[in-house]
Amino acid sequence: MAEKKLVGKITHYFSRIGVAVVELSDRISVGDRIVIEGATTALEQVVDSMEIENQKVETASAGEAVGLKVVGKVRSQDRVFRLE
Repeated sequence: MAEKKLVGKITHYFSRIGVAVVELSDRISVGDRIVIEGATTALEQVVDSMEIENQKVETASAGEAVGLKVVGKVRSQDRVFRLE
């Protein structure tokens, strides 16, 4: 079974375009399998693309805020985990 490692939390969700802003506490890369959990949220997906300041990036590090396309509705303060 895959282990979950906390990599950040959602700070904003743009419902019209399905993008979440994630404040990272650890690195994340395109291709990583992530889980987003909250009081009413439970999503699992692969990171297909992410952006920092409207520039596509392959990897982002702790302390950065990334825009992440998500497959469902998420909420501010939901936690983001990387499956390892």
